Amino acid sequence: MAARPRELTPDRSARHLFGAKMRARRERAGMSLEGLSDVVNISRSHLSRIETAESMPPPDLPPRLDVAFGTDGIFQELYRLASKEIHPDQFQRRMELEARARVIGEYSSQIVPGLLQTEDYARAQFRQANPWASDDRIEELVTARLSRQSVFRSATLMDYSAVLDEAMLRQGFGGPAVMRAQLAQVAELTLTQTTMIQLLPFDLAGHALVGGSLTLMTLDDGARVAYEESITTGTLMEDLGSVGDHQRAYDLLRASALSPGDSAAFIRSVMEALPT
Repeated sequence: MAARPRELTPDRSARHLFGAKMRARRERAGMSLEGLSDVVNISRSHLSRIETAESMPPPDLPPRLDVAFGTDGIFQELYRLASKEIHPDQFQRRMELEARARVIGEYSSQIVPGLLQTEDYARAQFRQANPWASDDRIEELVTARLSRQSVFRSATLMDYSAVLDEAMLRQGFGGPAVMRAQLAQVAELTLTQTTMIQLLPFDLAGHALVGGSLTLMTLDDGARVAYEESITTGTLMEDLGSVGDHQRAYDLLRASALSPGDSAAFIRSVMEALPT
């Protein structure tokens, strides 16, 4: 007995609508995923993930679909919407992808990345950002953040790297004791079998990623994605062009940063200067 196709949710976002329309047109044409794969020259598994909105369509697929189904540019229009929208489900999707990542690279300018945070630092940061939230809500957020760190104990993640701006060391949360413990944890992770952390000192000239934060992920199926975050919004990028541009900027930043050993020494010097 064949498995039932996964139910689609076209009302969630343009990406979901793209997948739903693709399935509807394919089924109307009496075409299987294998058959469509032969027409558009994209693997069956990739097409399946596009239909269920698990993957962003590659930019060369929409015109091929319009030709295959005679849809006069509909899929190209949907793709333009999907590639620009701020998805309401983007952060949740980012978490799903993070759990599948084999390689993660991060840049952060002001705040210790969530995967590296101690419990007290996370609590202080959430309290600072949500001063009117209840204690229960803050604890929910802390628990959710710390649960993400299970990726370091999984068999999936093979390599984690991060470039951290010196401003992150100076932007304290929770007071000197909390910061000292947090910086000690980061210093210990500067170079291990699976982690490499580098510091970007103030005396380095400006760069392409200044002012924001970036996460690059290579997934268990080889797909590559990027997640760029500002104060209140995040943008998930799954098209190869955007991911490639951000990867080049990140690689250049790593080449300019201090070595892991020098980074650890710098971080410990900042720890020593904290008031007791």
